[in-house]
Amino acid sequence: MEQLVTSPDTSAPARSRTPHQLLQPHGQQEPGAPRRSRRLRRTMAATALLAAGALTLSACGGSAEAGGHDDGKNGQAGADAAAAKDASDAKIKVSAKNGGTDASINDTGVQVTGGKLTDVKLTVADSGADVAGAISPDGSSWKPKAQLERGTKYKLVANARDDKGRSATENSTFTTVSNANSFIGSYTPDGGKTVGVGMPVSFNFDKRITNKKDVQSHITVSSSGGQEVVGHWFGDQRLDFRPENFWKAGSKVTMKIDLDGVKGGNGITGVQSKTVSFTIGRSQVSTVDMNTQTMTIQRDGKTLKSIPISGGSADHPTYNGQMVISEKFTQTRMDGSTVGFGGEYDIKDVPHAMRLSSSGTFIHGNYWGDSSIFGRAGTSHGCVGLRDAKGGGGDTPGKWFFDNSLVGDVVIVKNSPDKTVKPDNGLNGWNLSWAEWKAGSAS
Repeated sequence: MEQLVTSPDTSAPARSRTPHQLLQPHGQQEPGAPRRSRRLRRTMAATALLAAGALTLSACGGSAEAGGHDDGKNGQAGADAAAAKDASDAKIKVSAKNGGTDASINDTGVQVTGGKLTDVKLTVADSGADVAGAISPDGSSWKPKAQLERGTKYKLVANARDDKGRSATENSTFTTVSNANSFIGSYTPDGGKTVGVGMPVSFNFDKRITNKKDVQSHITVSSSGGQEVVGHWFGDQRLDFRPENFWKAGSKVTMKIDLDGVKGGNGITGVQSKTVSFTIGRSQVSTVDMNTQTMTIQRDGKTLKSIPISGGSADHPTYNGQMVISEKFTQTRMDGSTVGFGGEYDIKDVPHAMRLSSSGTFIHGNYWGDSSIFGRAGTSHGCVGLRDAKGGGGDTPGKWFFDNSLVGDVVIVKNSPDKTVKPDNGLNGWNLSWAEWKAGSAS
């Protein structure tokens, strides 16, 4: 039997080659050179086959380590699959982001899909005080019963279950928007009130508003009477709304305030979100003629009554123009030093006083003047006086007019030697033309 070897036969003495022979192409022999033995050729072929086989075994995974080692991944995958199978389908979403510092004081709440809320607990972080809230009847949401405080840190824990009884929990610790970084608008009139036909909607913001267009666009005022209502800015902190002409008697006015999250400029954000409505009562417009010292009251277009008055003196005349009653006081103190008249007067019990301007113009009862002045002479420091009794009792013109007037009623003064009242001095924007009014809108 012939034996295979893995190396050339070295028993024969080596034969030196010439340079010419070394340069011969592979597989060729110099003419006349002896052929290699058949044994040598078979030996070289076998060696090549063995080498190829070894490579094949190595590459095809003959090693016990290749694919046979368990590093724990299969076990972890099984655990993950089991956990996923047991996970609740209830997905809880808290509107206030965990760690947030500008959460809404109005819209903070909880919602759940794929299940129902079982309990929600909201507390003030510093004190631990509970904040009352309620889960909706269908169990899909929760919200506080009252507006949250500005600049306050809260902690919330919400729990829910899916229809298989599997539970889910969500936690959030957040801080509501601070006083320094937010703004609010105080407005008049209040919701539910019945007011006169001249009553504008007036907002006074606690901070300067530079992003006026966005702020105005998030306050909508509409009338059931179909009148177009337009906003007008007086400076950076006051925004009033009115129609072209007085409101229609008996109409309903609705204002929708959607300022929560609205940027007011200079890093401040709105926090208000509510809708309020008020009713326009009968139409009453009273005209004071300083030439005759008489006031004529018209209701729903018909003359109701004429009353003698005593207006401003020659030294202190009453403003001309259309003025709106903005406040009513059964009795109030009037001190001249608060409106630039020093110690000229200080009456502690002025009856039946109704404000016409923010600078101090009133229409009010007068018990200290002689009855002969009414209808004959102007004697006041700019107010319109009506005969009245001390303490406000009795059947007097002052009491009658007070009892028959609403906040929002219009009082027009004419034929006074003074100038027309400024439109932002009180609620007196009716002294601007419609074109002038619309020019002050940011929308």
